[in-house]
Amino acid sequence: MASLSPSSCLRNLFLSPSPPHRQSTPIFVGSRRHLLRRPSALREWREYEDAVKRKDLAGALRFLKTIEIDKQPDAIESMVAAPAGLDWEVLDACLNADDMRLVGSAFRFLKDRGLLPNFGKFTNIVLEGTREVTPTVLKSATGLEVTKLAPKKWGLSDSSSIALAAFLGGVSYLLSQDIDVRPNLAALLGLAFMDSLLLGGTCFAQISCYWPPHKRRVIVHEAGHLLVAYLMGCPIRGVILDPIVAMQMGVQGQAGTQFWDQKMESEIAEGRLSGTSFDRYSMVLFAGIAAEALVYGEAEGGENDENLFRSISVLLEPPLSVAQMSNQARWSVLQSYNLLKWHKAAHRAAVEALQVGSPLSVVIRRIEEAMCPTR
Repeated sequence: MASLSPSSCLRNLFLSPSPPHRQSTPIFVGSRRHLLRRPSALREWREYEDAVKRKDLAGALRFLKTIEIDKQPDAIESMVAAPAGLDWEVLDACLNADDMRLVGSAFRFLKDRGLLPNFGKFTNIVLEGTREVTPTVLKSATGLEVTKLAPKKWGLSDSSSIALAAFLGGVSYLLSQDIDVRPNLAALLGLAFMDSLLLGGTCFAQISCYWPPHKRRVIVHEAGHLLVAYLMGCPIRGVILDPIVAMQMGVQGQAGTQFWDQKMESEIAEGRLSGTSFDRYSMVLFAGIAAEALVYGEAEGGENDENLFRSISVLLEPPLSVAQMSNQARWSVLQSYNLLKWHKAAHRAAVEALQVGSPLSVVIRRIEEAMCPTR
């Protein structure tokens, strides 16, 4: 699921989940090293690391902006080299940031230093082709029926019928052996209903996360949101993959990717929304569905993404009709599908990084490394 953090009226629009930041071996893209004149440089870098661990984005960013870079060759010996790649870790402090402008500042800071050359590379992208994307056009472009690009309701998929048949067969066998499991089933269904009603299915989602195939699919979905948002210049606050953490942060669904679109926020504050901003938002929103379809041949997740899309569509003036919403959704899925297909290596790198619990800084570096292998 994807989430946008543009303004007070759209604060918790999530795309997909992201895991809590865990320690991971850093990968440094590029060879830039910052030389510091101050005698207390190492101590200050430790303070910077502490700020990152505390998720104090303002403090970490403030430190990076005050670094003095001296390019004089004769002064090198009197300086202390900053640990390679340490400035990337400012992205790990974004998850707890209340002010999304700080998140945007962190991404701009690293981009200005040449560390994020592909951030916003496709900000103004409008892929060639008709805006009228019928199910036939979608199939000819992707090879998939439109039903394969629609999230399954209540988690149902093609494998659900097999699982249901196996479950019913098992129950029937137990009953034939005079083992009455109906009271247990009634209790289990009651707990599942309460979980769905009160916790949004969080408990069931937490249990399902231990099933590797399901966890992998969720990561593929969220990595799609992450990569498309990154390529389109939307700063990412974080990816939440733990259902409990997602619930605590107010994320609708099992997981989510929270991003920010400054232009969209400004337009909404002015009471308007341009077609370009809406297209960009729609592409990021449907990128999770597109990623699943690209990797697995069909999408299962994304129901909350569709709901978020509808909630924005009806706020437009004039509101989109059902036919217009359907066309915009198909167009957005197709754009994201093509963008992800062009950057399969970057998407795969993001998936692998998220799979092992890497923090946001490492995930972004893996994306850059995949897109710029010679750097």
